[in-house]
Amino acid sequence: MKRLFTLSLVASAITLSACGGGSSGTTQAPPTNTPAPTTPAQPAPTVPPPPTVNTTDTLIKVNQVGYLPSANKIAVVPDNQAREFSVVNTANDTVVMSGTLSDAQTWAEADQSVRLADFSQLNIEGEYVIRVEGVADSLPIKINDNAYLSAHDAALKAYYFNRASTELLVEHAGEWRRPAGHPDTNVRVHASAASATRPEGTVISAPKGWYDAGDFNKYIVNSGISTYTLLAAYERFTDFYATRDIGIPESGNTSPDLLDEIKWNLDWMLAMQDPTDGGVYHKLTTLRFAGTRMPHEATAQRYVVQKGTGAALNFAAVMATASRVYGSLAGMTDLAAQYRQAAVLAWRWAQDNDNVVYRQPSDVQTGEYGDSRFDDEFTWASAELYLLTEEAQYLTSFKQYFAQPRTPFWQETAALGYMSLLQHGETLLSNADYTEIQTRFTALADSIVDQHQASAYSVAMTQNDFVWGSNSVALNKAMILLAQNSHVSDAKYKTAASNLVDYILGKNPTDYSFVTGNGVKTPMDPHHRQSAADTVAAPIPGFVVGGPQPGRQDNCSYPSNLPATTYLDDYCSFSTNEVTINWNAPFVFATAALQSSN
Repeated sequence: MKRLFTLSLVASAITLSACGGGSSGTTQAPPTNTPAPTTPAQPAPTVPPPPTVNTTDTLIKVNQVGYLPSANKIAVVPDNQAREFSVVNTANDTVVMSGTLSDAQTWAEADQSVRLADFSQLNIEGEYVIRVEGVADSLPIKINDNAYLSAHDAALKAYYFNRASTELLVEHAGEWRRPAGHPDTNVRVHASAASATRPEGTVISAPKGWYDAGDFNKYIVNSGISTYTLLAAYERFTDFYATRDIGIPESGNTSPDLLDEIKWNLDWMLAMQDPTDGGVYHKLTTLRFAGTRMPHEATAQRYVVQKGTGAALNFAAVMATASRVYGSLAGMTDLAAQYRQAAVLAWRWAQDNDNVVYRQPSDVQTGEYGDSRFDDEFTWASAELYLLTEEAQYLTSFKQYFAQPRTPFWQETAALGYMSLLQHGETLLSNADYTEIQTRFTALADSIVDQHQASAYSVAMTQNDFVWGSNSVALNKAMILLAQNSHVSDAKYKTAASNLVDYILGKNPTDYSFVTGNGVKTPMDPHHRQSAADTVAAPIPGFVVGGPQPGRQDNCSYPSNLPATTYLDDYCSFSTNEVTINWNAPFVFATAALQSSN
């Protein structure tokens, strides 16, 4: 295990410890099981004593990456009875703004009493600090018109760094270049997935796709929400993506880099459908998690495992969305038709097999992604197929299931169908149907705004949100708010969303910017095999780590047991410091939305 410690303006009271090299690899929220460690315990490294300056609960919390000039700008200040704050230009140490701090409130999730410094009226590009008597100056605050661009591009390029079945060349990957791993051209059908036409042991080919998380396996249900979210970002911010060059092998061709990256995963997803019946395998995996090694060194046999209703519906929804998106591009007619056919076949299988729950086989110990309720997936898939085909049967199915929209994650996807219908369905739906969809979605968005306004930290995160992958909860809430704002323009939605992004980028009780390589204090030891096993001190940039949650499923030693502060920047901590594709996707969406609206 490697670790890099840096001393900066920020000091942390967190004492890091090594807890072995194991991984659950499960990116569930919350997980349903925690497999045993898969690699031997590592000796604890020598950990330097923490600096004796400020501790994490006495620092001013700010977005460490940057603010747009027009953005709502809130800093969180520890309560020391001070009432005033100043904003100081670091170039000449002059005060450019003064203000009154809010009344003190306690955020129970972190057990911190804080005041808010609202410096939203400052809209001049530059670098500043927040100054409060008796408190150390904040980290530098950057205000500029391109505040989110570099973080957005890094988060999008993280998908390239997680590509399977290809070498990452130095001209695209820089110091994180690596040999090709997992060609996945010799994948066996597991006993749980066997059929008359594809009996156990049948060899199939299913290359490409993205490694799901800190492990090397590929899961359809998590690819579902991830791929849809990226497609939705393209549909809503098409002009923005027309010029984004993130430095991947396809850069410079005739299609946007975002769609090129998505297609890498769609190619794999297509191979996960059984062409004889339309069913979709739940995952492509080894029987156990690989140890901490590089992809080309992890050579255990790979399998496709059990078809299921959840996989088929996720697949159907994504392929229908992809058909709609790629069908709008010149020269993509045949590809769009292939996606459409695959979506329809998967839907038919799901209708005939409407309650096939994924059950983890006894000899498989990788991520489960189990789900036993499919009304939300039926809601989502029927919405996408109706928009694609305009066939009444799919609208009938949508009305049959019509699951309530909730903050989405891989196990809760109904809101994704609502997002698509609100964007594309107004002319296809009756006024009554469209209004009902809008009313339900607005209620969800308003409930998130209420959480934001009630929060001592000015962030729409409640105790129940601090689950496995809590950062994705914050980011998916931001996505809901920004989608709502595109239909019902109201500053409250954008304000609540931008504060959730600020939370991810440093305005939180841990003082971490939770995106590797972006910010002043960022995760240096994420649970990500490539980042841990390569020879580069810094982790691969652009990955959103899971974030605080008190579950401690990995049995590491944490500095806290509070919901918002139980976080550890250590490879050991797969429950708070793992990375995964579905946590990056809403960050890409949210930063694209905010940057596009500047």
